[in-house]
Amino acid sequence: MTSLVRRLEIVPGLILALVVAAIARLAHGFLPKEIGDPIGEVIVAVLFGLLVGNLVPLPKRLAPGIKFSFQTLLRLAIILLGARFSFQQVAAIGGKALIMIVILMSLALAVAHGLGRLFGISGRLASLIGVGTAVCGNSAITATAPVIHASDEEVSFAVATNTLFGTLAVFVYPILGHFLGFPDAVFGTWAGTAVNDTSQVVATGFAYSEAAGKVATAVKLTRNALMGGVIVLMGLLHTRGSAGGGPKAGFGRRLKQSVPLFVLVFLGMAILNSFGVFESLSAATGRDLQNDMKTASGFLILVALTGVGLGTRLASLRKIGLAPFYIGFATAAATSLTSLLLIRLLGPAGG
Repeated sequence: MTSLVRRLEIVPGLILALVVAAIARLAHGFLPKEIGDPIGEVIVAVLFGLLVGNLVPLPKRLAPGIKFSFQTLLRLAIILLGARFSFQQVAAIGGKALIMIVILMSLALAVAHGLGRLFGISGRLASLIGVGTAVCGNSAITATAPVIHASDEEVSFAVATNTLFGTLAVFVYPILGHFLGFPDAVFGTWAGTAVNDTSQVVATGFAYSEAAGKVATAVKLTRNALMGGVIVLMGLLHTRGSAGGGPKAGFGRRLKQSVPLFVLVFLGMAILNSFGVFESLSAATGRDLQNDMKTASGFLILVALTGVGLGTRLASLRKIGLAPFYIGFATAAATSLTSLLLIRLLGPAGG
């Protein structure tokens, strides 16, 4: 009986998150394509959630459902994302590009954490900004947040920072690329290694040329495929400094604490995809199961980030200040410039 009551407690807040998410998706559909594509519907959902959560006094009975949307639905979305990742993506892009990606990911995380300490923001927020720049934007932020126990406010700020600089890149990168006369392979590698979110990378690459867009997409998918390892690393680093996971704790114990079940299932889905399991099932059922899971995951992430907005109080964000935006800009700039240097030294992807 108690278990049933707890399950029913999530219904009101979950319905609110679903409704606001649906309205946000509808509103995003009315935006001009040149604005809507780089911004993405996720940031619209966060903004709508923030507006509702801060302008309307929400009853406390909505809290369990809002929390469920961010925590449980998000984990399910991350598991479904695993069906889109494979080891073949990493192998196909070539050794030089993989080396560049690993270097740039390490740089983004190091810069974000170093500046985070300098500006006095929490290590969790610095980690979210770092993984957003290093891996795959908002997907990496939302996947890492529950592993490092980030607050709603920290997630909201990281998503806003990631979206701002990723959106600017969509417009700035093609202009710079044409001005500097970059070949398609060079520009595609640059966009694929340095722009944040997958949708932003695709928009940036194809805005330059079709050939550049294909290179950028391939490089970006390789970054995405490394997300599981980055999540585990972040969990290990944060568990080391948390209660019960200090430096004296063994590696095995910290690994167990920092790798939740949903991350293991995500990696399991990626392994299944690497062996062509989902392609075989799609052929047997007559449906594109990977596309179905991508669609479901996209909507679950939309609802989850709506829940983040609904549960975030702007007064808490004001306390954090503008430091995360400075850190986000510096991290993005360092990644972009180093990417160009590496391309000059090693050559573009596939070259």
